[in-house]
Parts: sequence; C-alpha cells; structure tokens
Amino acid sequence: MGRIRGKEIRNATIEVLKTYKGLFTDDFENNKEALSGIITAQKRTRNKIAGFITKLAKSKSIEAFIIEHSSK
Repeated sequence: MGRIRGKEIRNATIEVLKTYKGLFTDDFENNKEALSGIITAQKRTRNKIAGFITKLAKSKSIEAFIIEHSSK
C-alpha cells in the first residue's frame, strides 16, 4: 500500500503540470526549486507537491496522470 495524498495536493499537482510540465524532472530538489517560483504555498505543501511530481516523473506517468484527471 502506498501513501495516500489528499485532493488538495492532487488538484494542485494537476494544475501545475498542465501549465509547466516541461520544468519538472525526476529530481526532487530541482522540482522543489521550480515550484517555489510558481506557487505561493506553505513549505510543507510545496514539498508534498514536489514529491508527488517526482514520483510521477520517475514512473514516467506524468502524461497519463494529466489525461486521467483532466476529464473529471
């Protein structure tokens, strides 16, 4: 079983990836720095979003995640 992420984190991730998909890689530190210039959120929330983006990038499923959650 994996860690469950809340709707707020998933929805924020979807919105960020729709607009800035090319900025993110499978490196957490790089994603964290890229997010700090894009969103104004608390440090903990920013890190959760960066971690989720990193997980998606490592599994090469960013495009599938965007497509799956865009229609909802």
